[in-house]
Amino acid sequence: MTAILAILEQRNGSLRKGAAELLAAARQVADQGGATVDALVCGHGPVTGLDGLGAAGADRVLVATHPDFANYCPDGVVATVAAIAANYRAVFVAATSTGKDLAPRVAAHLGATCAMDVTSVVMAGAMLRVVRPVYAGRALQTVDLAGTPVVAVRPGSYAGVAAAKAGAMDHVTVPAFTRRLEVTGIRAPEKAALDVTEARVVISGGRGLGDAKNFALLEELAAAFGGEATVGASRAVVDAGWIEHGAQVGQTGKTVAPDLYVAVGISGAVQHLAGMRTAKVIVAINRDKDAPIFKVADFGIVGDLFEIVPALTAAIAKVKAN
Repeated sequence: MTAILAILEQRNGSLRKGAAELLAAARQVADQGGATVDALVCGHGPVTGLDGLGAAGADRVLVATHPDFANYCPDGVVATVAAIAANYRAVFVAATSTGKDLAPRVAAHLGATCAMDVTSVVMAGAMLRVVRPVYAGRALQTVDLAGTPVVAVRPGSYAGVAAAKAGAMDHVTVPAFTRRLEVTGIRAPEKAALDVTEARVVISGGRGLGDAKNFALLEELAAAFGGEATVGASRAVVDAGWIEHGAQVGQTGKTVAPDLYVAVGISGAVQHLAGMRTAKVIVAINRDKDAPIFKVADFGIVGDLFEIVPALTAAIAKVKAN
C-alpha cells in the first residue's frame, strides 16, 4: 500500500467544512496499511486553510491550479487525478452534491470500482471494506473493494482527528483536458447563509407547518442559536415551493449529520430519515404521537408546534444570553 488520495472541496477560495472529516477517514485507513495521505485541492487561486491540513492528517498537500477551477470543473479534476492515480491505493471524496457527481466520473475514467455514501471504511487484507446504508437506510451493506477504488464518504461519518503530520505543500500540473461541462453561473439561496450540510444545528420543517410563511418560526429558532443553526425542510414542502431546494434533507435531498437535528411538523417518511438519522441528537415536534419520526428521535415532544417552537426559541435565547 502506498498512499491514499483525498480530494478536498473548496468554494470561493476556502476549504469546505468536510475537509477534516474526509482526512480523518483517509488517515484511519492509511494507518491500518502503513500508508500516507495526500490531500488534493483544485482551485483557481490561493485557498485558505491549507496550512491546517497537516494537523488534520495530511502527510502532503497537493495543489492544482487552473483558471477553470474557479467553478466546479469535473473534467479538469478527473484529468488531474488520472495523471497521478498510479501512485495511490484508493481515492476518497466527500459524498456531497459535488462529490457524488465527481466520484463516478473518476471511477469510470480509472476503470475502478466506486462506493457511494460510505459511513465506514477499513482495511480487510488486500481489500478495502466499506459499509454503506441501502434501502433508504433500513439496512447496511458491507462490500470489499479491490483495485484502486473511489470511495465517497458520507459527511458526518467521521470526526476530525489531531495528527502531527507534515502537510508539506506540493504543486500538481493540470494536464490538458476537454471541458464538456461549463458552469455559466451559480445562484445561491436567498436565505440560509449556512448550508444544511455544514451547520452544527439543523431546524427542519415539514407539512405540519401548514404554510410557507410559518417557516419564519423556524428561522427565529435557528437565529436564537447565534449563527450555529440553519433551516432545513422535507421534500413535501420543497415540492410545494415553500422553501428552496437547497434546504431539502432526505434521500433525494441532502444528507446531514449535525450535532442537533430538530424535526418540526415532519412525519418521518423513510426517505427523509435516510438523510438525517445519523445526526448525533434528534428532537421531534409533532402533534401526532404515532408519527414515525418518534421512532428515531432521542427526544420527542407531542403537541402544537405553534406553541412549542416559540417557547423553545425563548428558552434557547435565554441560555445563549447567559
